[in-house]
Amino acid sequence: MSNFMRVVKMISAYKGLTALVILFDILSVIFSLFSLTMVVPLLGVLFGIQPLVMDRPEFTLNPNGLIDRFYYEISRVILDGAGQVTLDGQMRALVLICGFVVVTFLLKNLFRYLALYFSAPLKNAVVRDIRNNIFRKVLSLPLAYFSEEKKGEIIAKMTSDVQEVESSVMSSVEVVFKEPFTIIFFLGTLVVWSPELTGFVLILLPLTGIIIGRVGKSLKKSSKKVQDQMGVLLSSMIEALSGLRIIKAFNATETSYNNFQQQNQEFMRMKVSMIRKQHLASPLSEVLGTLVMVAVIYYGGSLVLGGGGLKADLFIGYIVVFSQLIQPAKALTGAIYNIQKGMAAAERIDTVLEAKETIADRQNAQHLEGFDQGIEFKDVSFHYEDGYQVLKNINLTIKKGRTIAIVGPSGAGKTTLVDLIPRFYDVTAGAVLIDGIDTRDCRIHDLRAQLGIVTQEAILFNDTIFNNIAFGLKNISESEVITAARVANAHDFIMQIEGGYHASIGEGGNKLSGGQRQRISIARAILHNPPILILDEATSALDAESEKLVQEALFNLMKNRTSLVIAHRLSTIQFADEIIVLQDGEIIERGNHLGLIAHKGVYRKLYEMQAFV
Repeated sequence: MSNFMRVVKMISAYKGLTALVILFDILSVIFSLFSLTMVVPLLGVLFGIQPLVMDRPEFTLNPNGLIDRFYYEISRVILDGAGQVTLDGQMRALVLICGFVVVTFLLKNLFRYLALYFSAPLKNAVVRDIRNNIFRKVLSLPLAYFSEEKKGEIIAKMTSDVQEVESSVMSSVEVVFKEPFTIIFFLGTLVVWSPELTGFVLILLPLTGIIIGRVGKSLKKSSKKVQDQMGVLLSSMIEALSGLRIIKAFNATETSYNNFQQQNQEFMRMKVSMIRKQHLASPLSEVLGTLVMVAVIYYGGSLVLGGGGLKADLFIGYIVVFSQLIQPAKALTGAIYNIQKGMAAAERIDTVLEAKETIADRQNAQHLEGFDQGIEFKDVSFHYEDGYQVLKNINLTIKKGRTIAIVGPSGAGKTTLVDLIPRFYDVTAGAVLIDGIDTRDCRIHDLRAQLGIVTQEAILFNDTIFNNIAFGLKNISESEVITAARVANAHDFIMQIEGGYHASIGEGGNKLSGGQRQRISIARAILHNPPILILDEATSALDAESEKLVQEALFNLMKNRTSLVIAHRLSTIQFADEIIVLQDGEIIERGNHLGLIAHKGVYRKLYEMQAFV
């Protein structure tokens, strides 16, 4: 229910459109009711059941009062100047009634169309807002969230689950707006015509509602299982696409296909079960509606035949109006089924929207105007949510303008250590200070504006070279981009590409080589001109020729900056002012290259192993 109220709240944000839809729905229901209630005077006129009304009744909005007033006006048409009933008069009355029915039907359908016309932008605006909210939330969540969640599961929530909400919940919004008014107005008319018979109806309807509600709950559970399985399928697809080279290399095509086939078969089984329950809505509601109709005809007929105060023409009119209650009740039943089905998807979406943003600005966070002194890790420890300890009691001071290299075996905590500076993660003990200010007390935007990051895997976007270099910046001229590219040793190869700086580089930059991608990411960092630079194994995945070009670009980038360099190839960091050796999350050695070699510790062993290789 809370998820449905969230959707209702989003709808209520568009008050103008919502008001128009409700207004036109009410008008449509009113004219629909008028067109149907005309059956009673029509029968009365045709068969002479209703005596002529000679005295003008008072005008009221009561259905019986409206019919009496209509009888009076029809009586005036039927009677000639001498007050006698004539065939011509009866025919004129019949034409008048038919004309009135046509006009009311035209108005009913006009207002129905207007309600649908304005509900279209309302429904699609809400779905757009849901997509926007999810994407903004995904961008704001900490990296730790994505290490716990599968990419396929997150994508499923952003795509198929939103689509499910759109097709199930939002498609039912117009029904929810209209049909309750239809039921209320029609039932109100029936109560006025025959309180006894309508009381009998009101006893039967809740019983049918209970039966329908039980099936609806079962449908919601089935729908959630289907959406969960869709997340599993998407994860398998993403893993297969990402690892296609390995799948082919190890002749695992058949194995991968069989795994996917099993998951897809399970998805089909769940989907079939859910659809069968969904298709049960229409026949179930129709059967229940028919049973109620038969019961009403039997009980109402007994009132007419037994002289229970219900006239034959009014009873026929009652049946006509009541029969029109079945369709809105059926539509409302279908809407309830759809909403139950959609709420399962909404609950999955809610797991993203309600995820805790652990990395956020504190209240009254300080502005960080620049970088003047240095970075300090003070008694820093870090562990993941599962309790795995990555860093233990790190104490490290990095003065402005110095270059610090961080080395150690895989899993030592090197990347995690530098990830604490931009607050990709927050420390679990101690503090990271910039110019003496705890990074948790700084505005995140200001903090990250001081940093430039070049990672081992160059992360580029399916856009032009120009936009990738100028990523995140506004009002950047082409000359500024070219200057950054020259410093990064990227200008020459860019000019050899058709389209130059305005050439598209494909998804993830797949039209470029690894060295070219890395130099574009370095150009991006140069253009941002950050005072603090983080290089996370920026050359480890490159061949010798590319490494030389990239290394030269990195030296250009590091001039006059405070740099933290993570490197596996120790030959590339001998220039560092200080080298930090990490092992099992602790600093075990520190010093310059020559001093650590002379120390004959872990660093020297690592260096000699690489030299030997």
